[in-house]
Amino acid sequence: MTKFGFHASHEQVHPSALIAAVERAEQAGFDAAMCSDHLVPWSERQGQSAFAWAWLGAALQATSLSFGVVNAPGQRYHPVIIAQAIGTLEAMYPGRFWVALGSGEAANEHVTGQGWPRKELRNARLRECVDVIRALLDGEEVSHDGLVTVDRARLWTRPETPPPLVAAAVSVETATWAAEWADGLATIAQPVEHLRDMIDGYRGAGGRGELALQVHVSYAETDAEALAIAHDQWRSNVFSPPLCWDLDSVEAFDEASKHVTPEHMRSSVLVSSDPAEYVHQLREWSALGFDRIYIHHVGQEQSRFIDVFGERVLPQLRGVNA
Repeated sequence: MTKFGFHASHEQVHPSALIAAVERAEQAGFDAAMCSDHLVPWSERQGQSAFAWAWLGAALQATSLSFGVVNAPGQRYHPVIIAQAIGTLEAMYPGRFWVALGSGEAANEHVTGQGWPRKELRNARLRECVDVIRALLDGEEVSHDGLVTVDRARLWTRPETPPPLVAAAVSVETATWAAEWADGLATIAQPVEHLRDMIDGYRGAGGRGELALQVHVSYAETDAEALAIAHDQWRSNVFSPPLCWDLDSVEAFDEASKHVTPEHMRSSVLVSSDPAEYVHQLREWSALGFDRIYIHHVGQEQSRFIDVFGERVLPQLRGVNA
């Protein structure tokens, strides 16, 4: 049975409020949680961007939920540091942590002063980072010279069993490429046929492990309010690759989204005041074979969404009369 999780958006909500939100989500019946890992938000209107790795330790301690995070090693983060962070959290909270590794976005990575590599170089760098992280989690001393450099690194605190290193992908090509190294696949909501092709590509290339889906929703008491929330908070997030990968500042995203209308939001956010509509769509995504679906309400105020989904959406998805 698909597990339904809560997505904690560091770009939109203060980290203290996000701790309260995941505690509330657990009480409301969400099965798991995940969070973003950004240096900057997507828009001035979002206005936050806390350090995910510090927050994860607090969130794991505050709840009994499992947690995942999407991370881009290789530029802003050296892979040895990420291996140490992964190993520490899994050692402290065994069986409750996973990380999805991706090639990143310029908005977060340009701060190192390095150039922003082409996509094929970013993928190659990611592949090197995966090998470094795995070897360190396995207890090896690692030296490596390539797109990343490592000199005699070793982890002294390691978990008994390394957590899953999942691939973060949005295209069939990347999902298929990742099948060789990933312990699972994580993606975002897209048209059903595209998601089916991604799953087929990943599994057909030998991809193992669980499938995770992140979905963006905007819930409010009226459709008009839900649409207004989506447009205010998420209109800078409607752009497809490579634009979303290559814009390098909050100001650039806000400029690019000036002409995004409220109706445009429906292509990337499920907008509704009707809990039954969410039940129907989440069931359709679940039927594709996703093991975990993480629901992100794109508004900054999370309590109303958590309570309504806990009372009127999650029980229906599990076949319990609400």
